[in-house]
Amino acid sequence: MKELVVKVIENEPLVAGVYKMKFSLPEKAEGLACGRFVNISTGDGGHLLRRPIAICEYTPDTVTICYQLKGEGTQLLSRVRPGDMLSCVLPLGNGFALRKEEKRVALIGGGVGVFPMVSVLKEYADSGKDFCSYIGFRNKAAVCMEDVFRSLSSRCSIVTDDGSYGEKSNAVAAFFNDYEKAKPDVILSCGPVPMLRALKSGLQERNLQVPCFVSLEERMGCGIGACLVCVCHKKGGAENVRVCKDGPVFEIGEVEF
Repeated sequence: MKELVVKVIENEPLVAGVYKMKFSLPEKAEGLACGRFVNISTGDGGHLLRRPIAICEYTPDTVTICYQLKGEGTQLLSRVRPGDMLSCVLPLGNGFALRKEEKRVALIGGGVGVFPMVSVLKEYADSGKDFCSYIGFRNKAAVCMEDVFRSLSSRCSIVTDDGSYGEKSNAVAAFFNDYEKAKPDVILSCGPVPMLRALKSGLQERNLQVPCFVSLEERMGCGIGACLVCVCHKKGGAENVRVCKDGPVFEIGEVEF
């Protein structure tokens, strides 16, 4: 983890309400990996808290993030221009890591949770692993990164809540409908809590013992585990974990959500 002043290369709308930002690093940042995140300033000195945003793609010299316009902070971030300098702490959290024996990988993403799934595909593109992607959006206007998912997955299902693009369904249902053909060795997922709950209950109902790891989306403050804003309960409720430091990636049965 380092605090760096990064230079914005691009910051443009990806789809309505979602921006894609790419920035260059002044020096090498060890530990960049899929599923980890950055904590980046908004470019406005009046907002002291940085915004935690998942890594979508990275090279040794650059990082790409995608973020949804939700509050004043991300609205300010959307006004940043190429050439602007931002304070950024990275990389943070624990990401996704695939074992050598996990050859067939199912990716289940919904909403802005699709971007960590992109980071997995990009990182393991030349690994020989077989990816099956099940990606859900609200509607046709929200669909993005389809070319990445289709080009780097042997099986790919893009669905929408209202049926305006692809099948009218959700990412979890699309996965279970295709499970017998996909037969994954491991499942990776990121998306809204209701989606993750549906995945968890679906695995339990079908008695599927496939390893499954999920990335949780929680409000964060410091991003390093000190402020306890992002605490959630471990299984059983006796202990707490910090999503920013102990996660954001957890085994699906490890935490309650």
